[in-house]
Amino acid sequence: MIRMCKTNFEALKRASSFLEENNREKEVARYLLQHVLQKNYSELMIAIYDEITIEAFQTFWGYIEEHATGRPFQYIIGQESFYGRDFLVNEHVLIPRPETEELIVEVQKRAASLFELNKPIKIADIGTGSGAIAITIKKEIPHATVTATDISPEALSVAKKNAERLEALIDFKKGDLLAPIADQKWDIILSNPPYIGSHEAASLSDTVIDYEPHLALFADEDGLQLYRKMAEKLPSVMNAPSFIGFEIGYEQGPAVQKMLQNFFPEALVEIVQDINQKNRFVFCTIKE
Repeated sequence: MIRMCKTNFEALKRASSFLEENNREKEVARYLLQHVLQKNYSELMIAIYDEITIEAFQTFWGYIEEHATGRPFQYIIGQESFYGRDFLVNEHVLIPRPETEELIVEVQKRAASLFELNKPIKIADIGTGSGAIAITIKKEIPHATVTATDISPEALSVAKKNAERLEALIDFKKGDLLAPIADQKWDIILSNPPYIGSHEAASLSDTVIDYEPHLALFADEDGLQLYRKMAEKLPSVMNAPSFIGFEIGYEQGPAVQKMLQNFFPEALVEIVQDINQKNRFVFCTIKE
């Protein structure tokens, strides 16, 4: 058993070193300590030299040892922050990434320029996972009607719990890609689908490949299969005006752009970079 630490500072220092020795990010120690003590960053700094209880330290060190094996700390504590809100996560859903927050920003900006102020709009999120995109969009654009689909019943269960916790009215539908929503027309369709090719598996960290759901990570055709399947069906479900927003792998921009341009020859199809200047999104704007 690890020797007991007396203060939060001592516990954090020892845990950070332990994670570094095990080739993990030392900053995770602070996130885990904040979770155990139920304190935000500022509160932890104020209490950093306070005594830590035996119970708190044992819980904290258990989390540290678990993360050292590779299990993502978000699965350990069962949540991740996205766009300022805490979302429940488990091994049935991908952990929301900071880059996807930029999709929310782009959607708000484009919706404001394309549609009249407070005009009722219909938005669908395809492959919703934890529900992070759909729920955040509903919270940020309250007058929108939002539907979210996923092929995984376990993922939908997580998404429904998040919608309930965050008081977001979402219509959840189980099914493959656009199939559950193909009987309607949409103003905005969004998707962050599985886009990693199987040949890229070796380059992924063990925290991803060993713990996150492969159904939500990998796609055939070098990761492009699901974009192609959606592109083929999208012309029959889009209103005019409307737009489509895809999150992509950073090397997939030109291929996804070409797919959408083929099916929407009159549309404006753009590759948008993220804050790190990597190709991250493709937007297809369909004019009236």
